[in-house]
Amino acid sequence: MSGSSAITPLDLLGDLVAKARKAGAEAADAVLIDSTSLSVGLRLGALERLERAESGDVGLRVLMGKRQAFVSSSDRSPAALTELVERALAMARAVPEDPYCGLADPADLARSFPELEVCDPTEPSAERLIDMVRAGEDAARAVDGVTNSEGAEAGWGRSGVAIVGSNGFSYSYAVTSSSLSVSVLAGTAETGGMERDYDYSSAVFLADLRPPEEIGAEAGRRAVRRLGARKVPTRQVPVIYDPRVARGLLSSLAGAINGAGVARGTSFLKDKLGQAVFAKGIRVIDDPHRMRGLRSRPCDGEGIPTTRRAIIEDGVLTTWLLDLRSARQLGLKSTGHASRGTSSPPSPSASNFYLEAGHITPAEMIHDIPEGFYVTDLSGQGVNGVTGDYSRGASGFWISGGEIAFPVNEVTVAGNLKDIFLNLTPASDLVLRHGIDCPTLRIDGLTVAGR
Repeated sequence: MSGSSAITPLDLLGDLVAKARKAGAEAADAVLIDSTSLSVGLRLGALERLERAESGDVGLRVLMGKRQAFVSSSDRSPAALTELVERALAMARAVPEDPYCGLADPADLARSFPELEVCDPTEPSAERLIDMVRAGEDAARAVDGVTNSEGAEAGWGRSGVAIVGSNGFSYSYAVTSSSLSVSVLAGTAETGGMERDYDYSSAVFLADLRPPEEIGAEAGRRAVRRLGARKVPTRQVPVIYDPRVARGLLSSLAGAINGAGVARGTSFLKDKLGQAVFAKGIRVIDDPHRMRGLRSRPCDGEGIPTTRRAIIEDGVLTTWLLDLRSARQLGLKSTGHASRGTSSPPSPSASNFYLEAGHITPAEMIHDIPEGFYVTDLSGQGVNGVTGDYSRGASGFWISGGEIAFPVNEVTVAGNLKDIFLNLTPASDLVLRHGIDCPTLRIDGLTVAGR
């Protein structure tokens, strides 16, 4: 359709929810997501990939008593949507009861929606993305010591989201994201080995990405710095986490305070609400209202208002990340952290999540370490969310006499996240660039396992 007769996503979902109610659903909500993406990949100056994709899905949730069912379809024809309702109701009659399911109470729904600048109105051309990846890879390959390239990639995406519920909620919005990455190799096998490293940038607006030349040059410098890496003996030493790997520790915290896991009893922090889990003075913030934030959202996926929260205040865990279901299971109220797609129930997730900066620079943090390890890269998935046990492959640089001494690889850092959180110190270099952000961190008492 076109012109004034075009049906809007909210109209389509409103009709779908009304059909579900008329067919026997006691309550229902529906989600529509339309996505467009453009990506390019280049290696050694030659274009290897240019892709544009468009997709769209409609998801319907119906509730009958304490039973709920989810169905989705990419077909929006009247016949397909009628079938969607019939399938959802048939499934709802057959599934077990869930005592915690249900839509939000109308009184709890968001009534105002802050403008957060989460959608770049201009779609970039393929030529612009190609120019960006070319400039990034050229800058990386120009770094002395870089001998090969794994390529440069750039991408742009837009998602339009609409949600309508029989509880009166109706809202639509759009979000965009852009990214650029470069990965190169330094050295040769004949001269003692090769090392790989990368750099990247991501943002809501393409114009907010770091310059391609800066990203490429940094990727090249990082790769060259790793040449000549060696193992070190196993020992317990202070460990410094570069911001790009420190973010992983904060991701583990977000997972540990996810209300769904807490309600199941599968989190190592399940008994720590209201207790100190970090040192005094540490604050961790969840801010869904950051302008142009990659995870900013004016409301959550169930229509609950969102708000900035200190998740950790002076070292103390103040709240879980809750959607409606996990909140009901824990006897609490939703914190507005529900995320959702078209084919599964809502689930809690963090928004813009960051650990506040400390008061000393990374150089000052390193200066008093006689022997230690500066981690720049991690590998493996050795994090146990139930016990907090932590063991990951690592590479970076050895610290000797308060200074960076030589590159290190093929070692493991190990400990327990309960101890790691209690013993970490943040530096002053926090930069808010991603959905999860951390400054440089110092952690005393970790085991570095090498030769």
